[in-house]
Amino acid sequence: QVQLVESGGGLVQAGGSLRLSCAASGKIFSINAMGWHRQAPGKQRELVAAITSGGRTNYADSVKGRFTISRDNAKNTMYLQMNSLKSEDTAVYYCNAAIFVHSSEVTLTLNDYWGQGTQVTVSS
Repeated sequence: QVQLVESGGGLVQAGGSLRLSCAASGKIFSINAMGWHRQAPGKQRELVAAITSGGRTNYADSVKGRFTISRDNAKNTMYLQMNSLKSEDTAVYYCNAAIFVHSSEVTLTLNDYWGQGTQVTVSS
């Protein structure tokens, strides 16, 4: 079993900062790409930022220059540093990871996992 657990959400004033964490645990062989997504009320889930196992990053235009994604491969943990927060950043933030697990003694399978989400609320 593999679990992703997010933490670090909360209530912050506009212009403030928050740091989200996503820790992966369980029978993990290795973690491929990871990403943060968010879903605001009445809107579709959208990709916020993504990072490859080698550290290459990609951001949604709406967060470029304000958010920074990073990961600590030794700890199987990913982070999202969010600065200059705006009311439109209010959403439930979910972490996502593509993880190799042993499906048998000799076979690896790449599965997609999601965390349970953490609420970020930015007050204006």
